[in-house]
Amino acid sequence: MIDPRHFRRTMGRFATGVTVITVARPEGAHGMTANAFLSVSLDPPLVLVSVDRRARMHAYLLEATRYGVSVLARDQERAARHFAGKPQAGYEPVFAWREGVPLLEGAVAQVVCDVWERVPAGDHTLVLGRVRWLDYWEREPLVFFGGDFRCLEVQLHDTSMWWW
Repeated sequence: MIDPRHFRRTMGRFATGVTVITVARPEGAHGMTANAFLSVSLDPPLVLVSVDRRARMHAYLLEATRYGVSVLARDQERAARHFAGKPQAGYEPVFAWREGVPLLEGAVAQVVCDVWERVPAGDHTLVLGRVRWLDYWEREPLVFFGGDFRCLEVQLHDTSMWWW
């Protein structure tokens, strides 16, 4: 048996970016913080997000035909916490709408996807999306490692010059 807490802590040793997955709802934009996001294919352009079946976003993604992904910048930790269900006093998200999907302003990258396929995977569902629109900006990303938010450390040397 694998202890779930030990599994989570061990997998938390893999540094990831931080995203907010968004969908348009009749009442407005709905978002959820996720670090289980990755690119899958170049042809066709596919990405994947893994969503816990207990999350409200899971039900929304079962209904949705399109979703958005905002890759958060280092100064967007409040957004990450807000969309992880931890309200942040004074925080009001600002959305840009692309292809009918809300995306967080100030992100490192934004992606709009048509739902391609939903694959059950244990207590999560893998939602594959075919990329419909995307863009990026030269900003520093927010990183998640060891159960907490981090920033990238500036590398002070050129690794292309290594000879060993």
